[in-house]
Order: sequence, then C-alpha cells, then structure tokens
Amino acid sequence: MKILHVITRGEIGGAQVVVMNLVKNMPQGFTAVVAAGEEGFLEQECERNGVSFRLVPHLIRNINPFSDVIALFHLVSLIREEKFDIVHCHTSKAGVLARVAAWITGTPTVFTAHTWSFDEGVSKIRRVAAVPIERFAALIGGPIIAVSEANRTKALRNRITSPDKIVRIWLGIPDSGWHATPAGHDPVTMIMSARFASQKDHALLLSALTKTTGNWKVKLLGDGPLLAEVKESVERLGLENRVSCLGNRTDVAELLAESDIFVLSTKWEGLPVSILEAMRAGLPIVATDVGGVAEMVKDGEQGFLTRRGDAEQLRDRIQCLVDSPTLRAKMGASARAKFAADFQMETCIRKHVALYRRCLAKAHKEAALETEPAA
Repeated sequence: MKILHVITRGEIGGAQVVVMNLVKNMPQGFTAVVAAGEEGFLEQECERNGVSFRLVPHLIRNINPFSDVIALFHLVSLIREEKFDIVHCHTSKAGVLARVAAWITGTPTVFTAHTWSFDEGVSKIRRVAAVPIERFAALIGGPIIAVSEANRTKALRNRITSPDKIVRIWLGIPDSGWHATPAGHDPVTMIMSARFASQKDHALLLSALTKTTGNWKVKLLGDGPLLAEVKESVERLGLENRVSCLGNRTDVAELLAESDIFVLSTKWEGLPVSILEAMRAGLPIVATDVGGVAEMVKDGEQGFLTRRGDAEQLRDRIQCLVDSPTLRAKMGASARAKFAADFQMETCIRKHVALYRRCLAKAHKEAALETEPAA
C-alpha cells in the first residue's frame, strides 16, 4: 500500500514528529512518501530514514488564493503521477487542499486533526471561517482521526462530520532507554519543550517562575517567531541565571532524562507529543488543562493540571513539585506507567493500519459498484 502524507510545515513540531513516527514504523508492505510546503526537519528526517520527500513550495499555512491554487494543482499532479493508494493529510491547511486534490483524482483519504482550525486560542474571525471549510473537506474526504477524545467531541459539537466518520486514535511514540530520576537533582531541573509561538504560553510560565522559591532551573527547548521576545522577558524579569533557551535539539530524550519536572504552559492542544515524551522518561507533568491533556495526565496522579492563563495556580503546582522529591518520584513513576499502558507506538500503528485497510476496501467496493453493468 502506497501512502502520501501531506503536511504544511516542515519544521520540527508535534505533528511533524507524528508523521515521521508513522512512516518509520509501518509494517512491511507499506510505502510512504512525505510532502510538505517547507524544507527543514521533515526533509532531513526523511533523508536520514530512507523515506521519499516531495516539496510543495506553495503549500503555506496562511490563506493565499494564488498560492493555494498552485499548491492544489501541484498535489493533483503528484497524486496522479505516483498513483498513491491513500492520501493521509495532517493539519488544517494541508487537510483541506490535500482532500480536494484527492477528491479530484478519486483517491481515498484519511485526515488527522492534530488540533482544529477553530480551537479556542484561534481568533474569532478565523474560527467562524474555519467551521464551514472543515465541514466541506469532511464531506468530500474519508475518515478523520482525532488524536484525543476532546478533539473528537469538539468536532461533533461543531457538526464537522457524522460520529461514524471520526475515530479517536491516541498518538504513540517509540519507547526509549532514557529514564529520569526526578527526585535526584540539585538544583531541581524543569524543562519545557515547545515551539516559541502564540499557541504556547511561555509568558505565563515566566510570570509563575518569578514567584517560585527554592533551588531550581529551567530549560526551554524549541525555536519559533517569539523566541527573541521570550529571551527579552527572561532578562527583564531577572531570570537569566535560572532560565536557559536551548533552541531545537536532537537530544530531547537525554535532556528529559536529566530533568525532574516537565512543564507545558499552553493555550490549546490536541494531544501533545512533548508530554508523551516526558511521560516516557518518567517525569511528573505540570500542564495546562486544554484539549486532550487530561486524557494523558490525571490531576494529582501523573502530575498537575492547571487552568489556562492562571499564573498563580501554575506557580503553586510547580512549587509543590519543587519542594517534594517524594512527590516528584511518585508522579513520575505513574506517568511512566500510563505511557506504557496507553501510548505505545505499536498500538498506534496497529490502529492506523486497520483504518487504512478499511478505507481502501471501502473505496474498492464503491468502485466495483460503479462499474457493475445495469440489470
């Protein structure tokens, strides 16, 4: 089975990691090609893993009629030339254009909604426009994968599609030998792995840290348009000796294993891969209760959930873990156990394979019915 994965951005991020995990771990008999609107992380990872990569230069994140039409024709041509069995699209913009291109070529589709284009953190104008666009794409496309039950519920509440067409498949990531000892460091090391963009709330974390006492330090991993602004805030708040911005890293698993607490301050999410990586390492989690985060972290067990935008509650929960090595160890062990039970890569792959096969079987059945001679 030959599958084309289409995504807009090529830089490192949760959706891009999901794509690479899928294409690297498919069983024998599956061939994957990745198409993106940018070079960078995805192209490099494809080359490193022997996966074919196709650049679609006009596949950009923002709406631009001229670029969008060119990207659409590029995708139609690519699908026709390489004769894919299924087009699996990821993220909202690629999800719309790739489903239209697949519909034009008569190719079955699967769409993964990592987050929705009408999520709470998106502007009201964009939300109003996004819902009918998502409904149209769902109408002409195939099954939709929601990465969390919260994402599935949100789609049904907005009447994006019928319940039988959207399935929840939790993400999975490969296991790792890098395990943390969250009760064993001085100073206590906190870590947040997230793109420096409007979706994430680094400003809230910094505000909480200004009132956090004890011997601690923070490592911020990632890159993005707001990195310089965050660095300026670190200096303005007098945190430069405690907070380090380390940029994009290829040794995330090792850095997590050297840490004591994982923090994710954010405005909206689907099912964050960064939290999965931290759970795999055995770290206690402090995260904003948005999207599917509560499906990964039960408040008081694998860590703490905090209200969006509540700096005081975020500080309080961080402080609890900074002050208690015993609590860090207990919650970290629970996070590791939860990862092993629910978020293994093998389970995720098995469910994707089953969905691909059902999708292709349905397409073949419909094609056969269309070609049957009239009685």
